[in-house]
Amino acid sequence: MNDCVRTQLADGIFEVTLDRPKANAIDAPTSRLLGEVFARFRDTDAARVAIVTGGGSRFFCAGWDLVAAANGEPQDADYGIGGFGGLQELQGLNKPVIAAVNGMAVGGGFELALAADLIIAADSARFALPEIKAGTLADAATLRLPKRLPWHFAMELLMLGRWMDAGEAHSRGLVGWLSPAEELMPKARALARTLVDGPPLVLAAIKEVARRSEGWSFEQGMDAIRKRSLATVAQLYASEDHLEGPRAFRDKRAPQWRGG
Repeated sequence: MNDCVRTQLADGIFEVTLDRPKANAIDAPTSRLLGEVFARFRDTDAARVAIVTGGGSRFFCAGWDLVAAANGEPQDADYGIGGFGGLQELQGLNKPVIAAVNGMAVGGGFELALAADLIIAADSARFALPEIKAGTLADAATLRLPKRLPWHFAMELLMLGRWMDAGEAHSRGLVGWLSPAEELMPKARALARTLVDGPPLVLAAIKEVARRSEGWSFEQGMDAIRKRSLATVAQLYASEDHLEGPRAFRDKRAPQWRGG
């Protein structure tokens, strides 16, 4: 779409590369463009799984473009339909997103990775939320991290703004897989291929149930599932795919998912 945001769709895998040297920082126009890109992924039937990564090898994303900020871009600028980075506030995205963290993920770049469903990182990657040192709030991370990590460790990252290397992120359960840098994208694509080969209606239901039930009690969540009041759950249980798994097991064959 643009030199700073490159996309590629092949065999169901939609790759998004943020490439704004030197640090892949995001200003408001780039954020709006990323929102358009992820909305296109959401609305394109042939695109089943997305991978988001950074251009180059040093940075995944440095977060908010401080040069743009110094030149007058306000912190509450119009960042587009998906919020900052195009992903974390995008409505109705019920497809898997993989963050392939190839380098430093800083501030809003860390938050972009947190907005993905799965994270694979180069073993040289590093993470930090330095907003505290600039006297500002890492808003999305403050909402998400305490739900992903033990409270005290999340507060440590938020309140101290210290660096965390990929090994520590993996040991804490924040990163699912580590990879040598040169193998990162092949491994991310292999992971994406596993998802593409899976049942798309179940994946969509997983995402909607997990997202919509975040503030619900267990009983409320189970009630919504039983009553099929969530659109993806209703679609799943009304589909042939819902019957395909048991049929394939009975017939001793691989299931053929049709998405309907």
